[in-house]
Amino acid sequence: MDSRQQFLKTVNHRQPDRVVIDMGSTGVTGIHVLAVEKLRNYFGLEKRPVRVTEPYQMLGEVDPELQQAIGIDVVGAWGKNNMFGIYNQAPFKPFKTFWGQEVLVPENFNTTLDAKGDLLVYPEGDTTVAAAAKMPQSGYFFDAIIRQPPIDEEKLDPADNLEEFGLVSSGDLDFWATATRNARATGKAVIASLGGTALGDIALVPGLQLKHPKGIRDVAEWYMSTVVRPDYIQAVFDRQVDIAIENFRRLYEVIGDNIDAVFICGTDFGTQESTFCSPEQFDELWLPYYRRINDWVHLHTPWKTFKHSCGAVETFMGHFIAAGFDIINPVQINARGMDPALLKKKYGRELVFWGGGIDTQKTLPYASPSEVRREVLRLCEIFSKDGGFVFNTVHNIQANVPVENLVAMIDALKEFNNQ
Repeated sequence: MDSRQQFLKTVNHRQPDRVVIDMGSTGVTGIHVLAVEKLRNYFGLEKRPVRVTEPYQMLGEVDPELQQAIGIDVVGAWGKNNMFGIYNQAPFKPFKTFWGQEVLVPENFNTTLDAKGDLLVYPEGDTTVAAAAKMPQSGYFFDAIIRQPPIDEEKLDPADNLEEFGLVSSGDLDFWATATRNARATGKAVIASLGGTALGDIALVPGLQLKHPKGIRDVAEWYMSTVVRPDYIQAVFDRQVDIAIENFRRLYEVIGDNIDAVFICGTDFGTQESTFCSPEQFDELWLPYYRRINDWVHLHTPWKTFKHSCGAVETFMGHFIAAGFDIINPVQINARGMDPALLKKKYGRELVFWGGGIDTQKTLPYASPSEVRREVLRLCEIFSKDGGFVFNTVHNIQANVPVENLVAMIDALKEFNNQ
């Protein structure tokens, strides 16, 4: 059976012939550009600069050559612009990173250095406005720069936090029609990050693509607002979901079944030890809006819906199910209460676990290759029973993971799949 058939069995909780593998299809299941280059070199692929697909986290393109070498089953359909609002398609230009790697970035990916020598990047590549993010000289990805103006409670307007959420244009529809058609032609399963459904995702709250973001754009202020300004947050979510559903209606007309899953939201609800809010607050503030989106998708399309949340969210799993999500990622098995066997037993009949295949905080970067192998085999054994498991690491593969460990992970997958 081909990759898509295996995927469809997996996400419909039927036992596939092998574990389905994703590395690189989304902004939360990707591989840092440096790790991509290491893998390309290991597999003896053509030496050329790696294209940056997502510059905020400096994720690299996993092209068809590398997909085949790894054994990947899922590809992503990515948007026209990146997180900084820069056109993310050809032509590309070379860019030298702080760690000495030459990569490819979009033509309008314009940067400067600040007084400390840190790298600044700009919304839409416009260096005449304030920088949106900064990469320290010792860093491997960008951090958002908060550009929130002083808040005047009397003038707070939910419309200011909706500036980036508008109806898709005819040009966007044409782009998505082509992007998803090309992705479908690979014969692999396809997940699309269509945008517009991120309810309070703190990676997006600062408005990295906006030249002059208005509203509540400070991450800490946004978190506090969920408690002290819930009416404001609900007004943002309510209008955002109206727009999102109308966009999905328009997009489905041109995409159809060229995708199998849709990335809905990357809002994190967990820390390493606990959650950001109570389940009751989740049910009141987020669940109704998630439910509206997921219900529309399930009623009108064959797509599965994908929810990302890091952290210790075992107590939220039932609430994610009630909100209508089909898939949970990254399955942070190293957080409190996130025991793989418990998760599979309690929620495995209703949730697809997309991730959790290896601990990326300790095992993958610091353990021995033999320890990596053992952990991959153990977790595949737990999660793969009766389907419902797409292998991915716990969040993105970071820059300085030893290539020996990456290869041990890939070899363990092939061993488990009898390949």
